[in-house]
Amino acid sequence: MKPLTGRKVLAIWCCCFGVIISVNLVLAFQAVRSFPGLEVANSYVASQYFNDHLAEHRALGWEVAAKVEDGILVLSFTDANGTPVEVAALQATLGRATHIREDREPDWRYFGGVFTAPAEDLAPGNWNIRLVATAPDGSQFRQRVVLHHREG
Repeated sequence: MKPLTGRKVLAIWCCCFGVIISVNLVLAFQAVRSFPGLEVANSYVASQYFNDHLAEHRALGWEVAAKVEDGILVLSFTDANGTPVEVAALQATLGRATHIREDREPDWRYFGGVFTAPAEDLAPGNWNIRLVATAPDGSQFRQRVVLHHREG
């Protein structure tokens, strides 16, 4: 067995830190590349209206549920009693939580207290629905609804 020399220690040290630095660079690159962007343009301005939006949101008392049934995306709005509520307008984006490459605006149809949209080509996995629903009185309901889709 050969003795442990300074060169061998230096080579071991360089290899170990080389692996650590390489992994960190790959992970940092992936994080920056897959980040979907800012939630708001100016967080300070958004924070000034947060409590007002929260009070408006809570006053509506709406609950939202999303699911996929037979290739149809179903989005239902109910009140605290489980009764469907009237939604004057809906703006919703369906996308992945980690990137915006697959973001889409479904073609929503309103019928019988629920919104539906075709989703035959929806890949399985974790999806987010970022929505803004407007009540008949003009109040806005903003929420991110998590949708776990399994094929079949």
